[in-house]
Amino acid sequence: MRAIEITQPGPPDVLKLCERPMPEPKAGEVLIKVHAAGINRPDVLQRTGNYPVPKGASDLPGLEVAGEIVGGDLSGSDFKIGDMICALAQGGGYAEYCTAPIEQCLPIPKGLDAVEAASLPETFFTVWSNVFDRVGLSGDETLLVQGGTSGIGVTAIQIATALGHRVFATAGSDDKARACEVMGAERGINYKTEDFVEIVKAATGGKGVDVILDMVGGDYVPREIRCLADDGRLVFIALLGGNKAEVSLGQILLRRLTITGSTLRPRPVAFKAAIAKQLRERVWPLIETGKIKPVIYQTFPLEEAAQAHALMESSTHIGKIILKV
Repeated sequence: MRAIEITQPGPPDVLKLCERPMPEPKAGEVLIKVHAAGINRPDVLQRTGNYPVPKGASDLPGLEVAGEIVGGDLSGSDFKIGDMICALAQGGGYAEYCTAPIEQCLPIPKGLDAVEAASLPETFFTVWSNVFDRVGLSGDETLLVQGGTSGIGVTAIQIATALGHRVFATAGSDDKARACEVMGAERGINYKTEDFVEIVKAATGGKGVDVILDMVGGDYVPREIRCLADDGRLVFIALLGGNKAEVSLGQILLRRLTITGSTLRPRPVAFKAAIAKQLRERVWPLIETGKIKPVIYQTFPLEEAAQAHALMESSTHIGKIILKV
């Protein structure tokens, strides 16, 4: 099969088209003929040598795919050979064939094509497991999303808005801030020219937000603590701005704040299966009724994976970048 491999750690052009043996599914896994694969920040980190591949996972990049089940172990599921699905993979998505645990597969939502479906798994699993499962955004609570036009950002804005939450989001330009508002954010904030703490405090009557989803870290953290409401929760999914911050422990103590974080890829299949079940029950219907829509910025053929990575690193995109296989 054709695949994209990382020839050595480095810039996008280390991604090269190659021929690889077709993967063989293990017990509990299915073989997928890939129609489309999503590009994600962890793929970029893996390419640069900063995201180790878990033991037993494919060395090929690619954590989410959409395509046709053509083989493997379907026991215990309601899937059959020939079904079109999207899946969260442990790697190997940049290829004509990929394996994934059957419990991490979901049906393609009605009305979506494979390209749109390939944009869902990585960001939807990540957002649900952190925002709704880990820190429990619920009721009439409010959310601030840092990086609102990233793949994670557009997903978090849309899911939270569809579930009735007030959402604020930061982005790197006025146009991107307005794009956040089009997707459902009450206020998009240009972090280069505006103070997100000041704006969020004003919009919430001085209370602050209940949950912050952050992929930046670094010097954002002290400001995020000021931005949180009492009993607020700050959850990290990446540290693009650095892994060190000066934190006021007194504020955490006095206002009962929670600071946490997680990465998805190393978690066991059982954990991801539970998230898949929740997505299928609570989020897939919102996609099928149009309340949540995939946001695809650009597609590339498989052999142009390097160009897709260059676009990802430019941060000029809004939403997801997809490879068509």
